[in-house]
Amino acid sequence: MQFGIDSFVETTPDATTGTVISAAERVREVLEEIELADQVGLDVFAIGEHHRKEFVASAPAVLLAAAAARTKRIRLASAVTVLSSDDPVRVFQDFATLDLISEGRAEIIVGRGSFTESFPLFGYDLEDYSSLFVEKLDLLLRIRANTHVQWSGHHRPALTGQGVYPRPVQNPLPILLGVGGTPQSFVRAGTLGLPLVVAIIGGEPRRFRPLIDLYRETGIRAGHSAESLTVGIHSHGFIGDTTAQAVEDIYPAWAHTFTKIGKERGWPPATRAQFDSTRGPTGALLIGDAETVAEKILYENAAFGGISRISFLLSPGTIPHRKVMRAIELLGTKVAPMVKKELAGESSMQQPTLASQGD
Repeated sequence: MQFGIDSFVETTPDATTGTVISAAERVREVLEEIELADQVGLDVFAIGEHHRKEFVASAPAVLLAAAAARTKRIRLASAVTVLSSDDPVRVFQDFATLDLISEGRAEIIVGRGSFTESFPLFGYDLEDYSSLFVEKLDLLLRIRANTHVQWSGHHRPALTGQGVYPRPVQNPLPILLGVGGTPQSFVRAGTLGLPLVVAIIGGEPRRFRPLIDLYRETGIRAGHSAESLTVGIHSHGFIGDTTAQAVEDIYPAWAHTFTKIGKERGWPPATRAQFDSTRGPTGALLIGDAETVAEKILYENAAFGGISRISFLLSPGTIPHRKVMRAIELLGTKVAPMVKKELAGESSMQQPTLASQGD
């Protein structure tokens, strides 16, 4: 299992002090966070694309390229690239260039996004929300497979054999599909044989098991191997030296962010009771000390029939940088080793013993 961090590079007001740091300061912080994640052995750091005032993440590939020059082994991904409102040629070029800078560590996690600001910003009609994504994903996959592309669609001028350069170090360049709770998205990922990343930010994760089974069943029917149909999970979480500290650190930011988003979408304000329920043993939030979080990851791994990656959004709003750095340290040095040791033990128990193998 891989362990990672997701970030939207937020500059929301600190829910406790009300202070807002500058965009430049937040960029400095996120680069330090990526460096530390690399140093403590985490597998991936991903930056999600947003086009809102409170996030400095409209150009993830640029931030990731800066991080590539400061890291050695950690994989660098988008989470997600809002493909519907972008140009697949440019997306491929950006991440192929990132792959060259990082010497083969780039990934594209594509999705339709949870906000819609990018559509009017780049001149797209929200009525085309679904068709834009389907068409542009098809083109992105064709570009990945072929340097010279013959393609036509409804939302973009045709390609008639032009070359798309540069080509990446990795062949193929990893493209993963980020999804929420729409069955069609799970079916699409399975049909295409793309690795899946499921965003689970509320409720009980086990409710996603039928959709994950649908993904795996669809993929196998489409002729893809079971081993290629991997499932990653994106969750909100936080790790502290104690569970009480982790709760104290994250709750104000979580409540501020979800109350603000809820107001925009007609939801009621976030409550402490909702938070405490969702961080319970079967809830979506991965919050606590290292032992508590490791135990919950193992629960989710079993509930989903095995997952390949768990990624933490450590700061749904602004949390002091030093506390985020400590959470990254604990994830890399405490949580990940605990989980990997337990999974290794389970794997060895499933192997036949010499006595049972016969002569």
